Amino acid sequence: MGEIDDYLAGLEKPHRRALERVRGIAQRVAPEASQGKSYGMPALRVAGKPLLGFHVSKQHLSLHPFSPAVVAAVADDLEGYSLSKGTIRFTPEAPVPDPVIERMVQLRLAEIAGS
Repeated sequence: MGEIDDYLAGLEKPHRRALERVRGIAQRVAPEASQGKSYGMPALRVAGKPLLGFHVSKQHLSLHPFSPAVVAAVADDLEGYSLSKGTIRFTPEAPVPDPVIERMVQLRLAEIAGS
């Protein structure tokens, strides 16, 4: 097991399912991604760099693409979601749409490849 597996195992079922879905989508787009940590949170990593992080807080779930530019690029597709410079907040009842997750991963992969 890795950092993400360990983290997900300790979550309540709705949160675990929601984040397992996100991870599955991200791994389909980036099958080379490995489990790790970044900024203290479980994250998928590519080429030693963070790709997409996950976090559960009391009020919401968070996705962290480790790039303000990626959040800005998908912001128009996330009307009604709470966004900050590097975070997308959602709930199991209002998940981030699959195409948005796919696009975030693709954009972040392009950033990693260009660095």
